[in-house]
Amino acid sequence: MYTLYGFKGSGSAAAEMGLRVAGLDYRVVNAASWEPGSAVDELRKVNPLVQIPTLVLPGGSVMTESAAILIHLGLVVKPGLLLPADETERAQAIRGLVYIPANCYSCITILDYPERFTSAGDTASLDNVRAGTRERLHKHWDIFADTFTASPFLNGAAPGALDFLAAVVSKWSGSRAHLKESRPAFFELLQRIESHESVAAVFASHWGT
Repeated sequence: MYTLYGFKGSGSAAAEMGLRVAGLDYRVVNAASWEPGSAVDELRKVNPLVQIPTLVLPGGSVMTESAAILIHLGLVVKPGLLLPADETERAQAIRGLVYIPANCYSCITILDYPERFTSAGDTASLDNVRAGTRERLHKHWDIFADTFTASPFLNGAAPGALDFLAAVVSKWSGSRAHLKESRPAFFELLQRIESHESVAAVFASHWGT
């Protein structure tokens, strides 16, 4: 059995979708550094960074980083299930899985903790950091939408790893509202992913939608 350390409304949702669609036996342990009473001490034993998602594989080895987890799962299950079976399409899916944390999620970290990225501590300076970062975040999502096209999903006939990560990370920091205006077709794709029968229950458990 796989053990997934995560929490409601966090990036662990993407890993959980991957496990669910792959048909793998797993359990979820609620653990978050910001949530008193959760299994943080248990999480720290397997991941000293106390980051979620953290996935413990059946053999006991540990996987971290959402993209890495999804790529690993996609490579161990039936081709086409989480990653495209076609070599060229699979390469692009892996590219997209790395693009999201490198370009989009990295901006969210700055939005959440702007004081870590400037020596100026006044409110106006922090607000400027946030404003510039949010503009950058939205630009990165626009580029993603223009680069990775759906047919009808990013994974092909059904949602896969790239669909899950895009849908989860775009939930944060106003990205959905921006995409609704700037890239309506991509916004509609994200809604289709959320409502797909394979993962709708996971989305509902994390965001009540």
